Amino acid sequence: MSYSDFTLRDVLKNFDLKLVEKSNLFPEISPLIPSDFLTEILAENIPLALGSNTEKSRSELIIVPILIELRRQFKQKICFFSGISLNVKPEKGLNGNCDFLITASEELLLIKAPIVAIVEAKKEDLTAGISQCIAEMIAVQIFNQQEENSILQILGVITSGTNWRFLTLENKTLKIDLTEYYLNDISKILGILAAAIKINISL
Repeated sequence: MSYSDFTLRDVLKNFDLKLVEKSNLFPEISPLIPSDFLTEILAENIPLALGSNTEKSRSELIIVPILIELRRQFKQKICFFSGISLNVKPEKGLNGNCDFLITASEELLLIKAPIVAIVEAKKEDLTAGISQCIAEMIAVQIFNQQEENSILQILGVITSGTNWRFLTLENKTLKIDLTEYYLNDISKILGILAAAIKINISL
């Protein structure tokens, strides 16, 4: 069993989570204005990604540039890992590869203090990725506890590149934002990602 094998019912029950579903979970989040560089990159890349319409193209042409922008905005004080293995508790199904992890650390070679787990939506189905994302968030939470990292809140993201959904995990409370965000509101998407980082990192 791995992250992708969980159902929503199983992951909530197995890890004793309290579920809160709410639309517009981040009403107070300040938008983060993208740089001209990201705006230009996305303007060129989005048609290419949508034209080929594969998960790989959406990942490389849309998601990765957004994460690079985020890292630049935080002056390289954070890092992200792609396709990284995170085996925390295999006996509980908390093992496998994570599409992306954002860490509150400058370390490039080792995962240290992960704070955001990002799951690429398969066949552009964001809802189907929720259970996998939750499982990865739990693994990240346990990893930080084992490493004695003082991480307050884990952000989970399911994205097709063009569409984004967000979740938060704090202690045993899991909150799922029922709102779907789109690339035409990239400032809001960046703002939500940045807010999760700011909670857990001092610059």
